[in-house]
Amino acid sequence: MRRADEESRCRPPTFERDLITGEPINCQKGPSMIYLYYSDRFLNYNFGPEHPLNPTRLSLSYKLMEDSGLIDDKMEVLEPEPASEEELRLVHTLEYIEAVRLEEPDLAFGLGSDDTPVFPGIFEASRTMAGGSIDAAKRMIEEDCSAFNIAGGLHHAFPTQAAGFCVFNDVALAISILKRRFSRILYLDIDAHHGDGVQQIFYEDPNVLTFSIHESGDYLFPGTGFVDEAGYGPGLGYCVNLPMPMYASDRDFRLAFEEVVPRLFDWFRPQVVVAELGVDTHYSDPLTSLNLTLRGYARMVRRIVELTGIYAEGRLLALGGGGYSLQVVPPAWTAALHLMRGEEPTEYLPPYWVELFSNVVGYVPLSYPDIDLPIGTETEKRVSLELASTMKRLKGVHARINPELF
Repeated sequence: MRRADEESRCRPPTFERDLITGEPINCQKGPSMIYLYYSDRFLNYNFGPEHPLNPTRLSLSYKLMEDSGLIDDKMEVLEPEPASEEELRLVHTLEYIEAVRLEEPDLAFGLGSDDTPVFPGIFEASRTMAGGSIDAAKRMIEEDCSAFNIAGGLHHAFPTQAAGFCVFNDVALAISILKRRFSRILYLDIDAHHGDGVQQIFYEDPNVLTFSIHESGDYLFPGTGFVDEAGYGPGLGYCVNLPMPMYASDRDFRLAFEEVVPRLFDWFRPQVVVAELGVDTHYSDPLTSLNLTLRGYARMVRRIVELTGIYAEGRLLALGGGGYSLQVVPPAWTAALHLMRGEEPTEYLPPYWVELFSNVVGYVPLSYPDIDLPIGTETEKRVSLELASTMKRLKGVHARINPELF
C-alpha cells in the first residue's frame, strides 16, 4: 500500500538504541513549550455523586502537578473557552448539538442513559471539555508545541450520539483541526475501553491512523475493537486494534505495545501524535479487569513520548481519558506530565497534597512505581495464550493489507 507522500515518509529518522534493550532513544529535540489545560469549570461536567466519572479526579490531578513543582517556565496553564457551534459541527450534526442544548433526556441521541445521564448545564460543560482540546490543536497548528488537556479524551461520543460518559468527541474535534496543517496524524489510545467513536469517525480516512490497545470487547464496553476492524475504502489498513485479555499485566502490555506501535510509527511517519492516556487499565480500577501498574502505564507513556520525539518532532497532544480509581489518576497523569517534560516520574508525593487527598477522598493515594499484583500461574498461562493468538490474527489481518507493516 503506497501513499502519494511516500518519499517524505521514507526518510529515516535520527535515533540511537538503548544498549541494553535495543529500543530507540529519543535524540530529537521536541517542542519546548507545553500547554496544560485546566479550569475549575471542568468540574461542572458532573453526572452525579453515584456516577463513576468523578470530576474530583481533575482537580486533584492539577493540584498534584502544581504541588510537584511542574507549573514553571516550561509550562503554560490555559483555561479554555467553550467550543463554538461551528467547531462542534466539524464532527457532530446540528440535530445532535441541538439535542444536547435542550438538556433533556433523548435516548435517540444517547442522552439520558445510565452511562450518560442529562444534568443541568450539560451543554456548557461539554463544550468546555471540548474547548481545551480544540484550543490545543489550534496552537499546534500555529507553533511547534505539545499540550495536555487532562479533561479531554472523550473518545466514545459519535457524530449523532452520546455514549460511555462522552457527549462531544473532543479527540475527533482536535484531529479535525490538526488536519488543516498535518496530512499524517497518528492517534494512540491506551485507555482500557476501545476508542470506538474516534475509530468510526476516521474509519475511511488514510490521513489518520488510529491505534487502540484496550481490554477485549469480549469482556468490556463498548464490545468493539477487534483485530479485523482495520478501516474501510481508502482508510483500509489505517485502523489497528489490539484487544488485550482480562488480567493482562505490565509484561503483556509491554510485549504487545512494542510489537506493534514502533512499527506503526516507522511505517506511517506521523507529523503529529494525539494520545488518549486513560489509566483505567490499572489493577485497582473498578470498571475494568486489567492488571497494569503505574510503572507499566508510565512505560507506555514514556515510549509514546520517545517515539513522538523521534518521528514527529515532539508534537504530542495528550488527553486524559478514563480512570475511575481516584487513588491512581492523579499520580498517573502527573507521571505522564513529567515524561512529557523529559523527566522521570518521581516516587515522592508532596505531604500537603497527600493530606488534601486523604481529607477529600478518605484514604491514601498510590504512588509511582506501584506494586505488582500476582494473578496466579494458570491465569498467566491463559493470558499468554490468548495474547499470542490475538497477535497472530492481528499480524495476519494487516500483513494481507500492508505487507510492509508485518
